[in-house]
Amino acid sequence: MFHVVLFQPEIPPNTGNVIRLCANTGSQLHLIEPIGFSINDRTLRRAGLDYADAVTLRRHADLDAFLETVSPQRTFMFSTKHVRRHSDCAFQNGDALVFGPETRGLPDDVRHRVPQAQQLTLPMCTTSRSLNLANAVSVAVFEAWRQCGYPGSV
Repeated sequence: MFHVVLFQPEIPPNTGNVIRLCANTGSQLHLIEPIGFSINDRTLRRAGLDYADAVTLRRHADLDAFLETVSPQRTFMFSTKHVRRHSDCAFQNGDALVFGPETRGLPDDVRHRVPQAQQLTLPMCTTSRSLNLANAVSVAVFEAWRQCGYPGSV
């Protein structure tokens, strides 16, 4: 369905929650190194529960390795610095949704690797700084899945 890409994730419970999200939406999870924790971290396993076996999880040395290996149809970069809302985009099966590390977001050189139409943000109150990574991924994946008609769901 979708490729969820966590660029240099730092917090194990967030990645664990994204594992569970991917298992429940049929999405594949890709982790771009360096990763700020051990993939066997206890908190990662606890947050992901027993869903880790139900998810295709791949690690990539860098974003270029992901793009070369997976060759997604389209790649969308999510950032609070972008202006186009995620809900104004027409997602398709096979799209890659890229999210940055929790403490700093996607670097500028990564954010701008895609056309402006593929640079997306999630709307928030003007007094807010950012959403939790796992929550942001959930909002984006469910909007993309909704647009595609929730294939594979009950």
